[in-house]
Amino acid sequence: MEKIKAKTRSCCGQDASPGPGKTHCPVEATINLIGGKYKTLILWNLMAGTLRFSGLRKEVPAATPKMLTQQLRELESDGLITRTVYPEVPPKVEYALTDLGKSIRPVLEAMYAWGTGYLNAKGVEVNCSMKPLGP
Repeated sequence: MEKIKAKTRSCCGQDASPGPGKTHCPVEATINLIGGKYKTLILWNLMAGTLRFSGLRKEVPAATPKMLTQQLRELESDGLITRTVYPEVPPKVEYALTDLGKSIRPVLEAMYAWGTGYLNAKGVEVNCSMKPLGP
């Protein structure tokens, strides 16, 4: 059974406690999965392929190692990424998207497009290391 993070009240004002036969707000479910401070950036960067922790640190430099580790653990727990540890010295750890993680691509692309339009409308220059995702 899927783990659903929920608050006492959902965005729709409904009881959001998980349980059989209960309904949940899809927007809230999405925000609960990707709403962490760096989760969308982690997912965006993993869309390009598997990365090691050091690679993610380079791509998300504002995240402290502790915060990055926490966000990665939550994404793994929620089934959006996998963590593979290779029996080497020093240990080699790689992170990759699961099929569920890959399925969030259209959401991230829509966020990128919306954010670009918003910044352009405000007259703000788009200056971002993140580029539109390729095919």
